[in-house]
Amino acid sequence: MSTLYIGLMSGTSLDGVDAVLADLAFPRPQVEGHAHLAFPTTLRAELQTLCSSGDDEIHRSQVAAIELARLYAQLVHALLNQTGTATASIKAIGCHGQTIRHMPAHGYTVQLNAPAILAEETGICVVSDFRARDLAAGGQGAPLVPAFHASLFGSKDRARAVLNLGGMANLTLLESTRPVRGFDCGPANVLMDAWIAHRRGLDYDRDGAWAAGGKVDAALLERLLAHPFFAAPPPKSCGREQFNLEWLLELLPEQIRDEDVQATLAELTAQSVADALRTAVFCPDDVAVCGGGAFNHHLLQRLALHIGCPVMSTAAEGVPPEQVEALAFAWLAQRTLNREPGNLPAVTGARGMRVLGAVWPA
Repeated sequence: MSTLYIGLMSGTSLDGVDAVLADLAFPRPQVEGHAHLAFPTTLRAELQTLCSSGDDEIHRSQVAAIELARLYAQLVHALLNQTGTATASIKAIGCHGQTIRHMPAHGYTVQLNAPAILAEETGICVVSDFRARDLAAGGQGAPLVPAFHASLFGSKDRARAVLNLGGMANLTLLESTRPVRGFDCGPANVLMDAWIAHRRGLDYDRDGAWAAGGKVDAALLERLLAHPFFAAPPPKSCGREQFNLEWLLELLPEQIRDEDVQATLAELTAQSVADALRTAVFCPDDVAVCGGGAFNHHLLQRLALHIGCPVMSTAAEGVPPEQVEALAFAWLAQRTLNREPGNLPAVTGARGMRVLGAVWPA
């Protein structure tokens, strides 16, 4: 029986899709290959627009979902060709889809996807729609990666925080004496990316260089941290519904340098993560960072300063940061097919452990 799975992940940052080929026969997954595909400009713009209400959005969202699934299929074929792997040897694809609306208070979340098309175009079983069952059980449907973080990065001899810095930031708290804890703690790249796109026409702040050249505006930082999400207790999750460019623009003072705004946004992420750790009464021996934010050197320096412990990329643990979430959805797909639960009620707030995901056979 095959133990090869493919995981696909396209996150809130909307930078593209990551795919990993993983052998899950071992306690620690073995990554056999990784590929990335950037979103076409028009699809990226449409996905970003669909994060807010608009004209004819039901039709537009379905058209975008079909295009997205075909992009996923293109990347799967590229990964198989790159690794010399036969289609028939893949047990399943775990595909999260693209989140355009996350409203757990109203009992729903929307991840654009067309898994039936992905199954048709690849000839591989697809597992998707991972959040719905947790939501039905009264949970937030997010974050779902802490269980995987625990299996991959847990250590008996140290307290470790795993910090995913995608569009949003989420923490997994790992210590041998307590159950796994985890929650979203606020914005990560979403505001920094939005601001540099708004003011400089760039997709992101490479290495955090623009932020590093600015000065934190203490008054603006205080206004940003006043958002009620930061004071809310876990379980909690967030998205563009709470943190977006429009919200930022409403809070900006009349006179402020662009680079100072960027510096303040980086500080917002670092400060909110450190505050979340203190509120959780968790003093990590180290913090392992994954997601695109792991490449923002300025942000990692600010995090280390605020948290007061070593902050490192998950690459130091043998898993490059851009692969972690895609690998998590390969792992979740395996659990779905094995009828094993994939959520942690202490993390999401669900009434109990649940088998996640829906299956579209090959």
